[in-house]
Amino acid sequence: MGLFSRDKDSGPAGGTDVLDRELEKLLEDAQIEDGDHERFSHYVPKDKILESAVTGKPVRALCGKKWTPSRDPEKFPVCPECKKVYERMKK
Repeated sequence: MGLFSRDKDSGPAGGTDVLDRELEKLLEDAQIEDGDHERFSHYVPKDKILESAVTGKPVRALCGKKWTPSRDPEKFPVCPECKKVYERMKK
């Protein structure tokens, strides 16, 4: 299992590289509020992370959330639901 962060309802790919980079920079610089429950790092099987990186297909986290990952998971707290499922799987 690996961690990957979840975007808020990622839409279809598009836009220019410059705008994408500027938006990513703004999002990285934004302060994350304690109440922002949409931003977690989720547990996803490693092979699915690689597949998503290559194909752009969405992944499904252990908690059931489905999205196309694009953010650094180190910048977000671990999803409590994913963590519970992962701990049960390790037993």
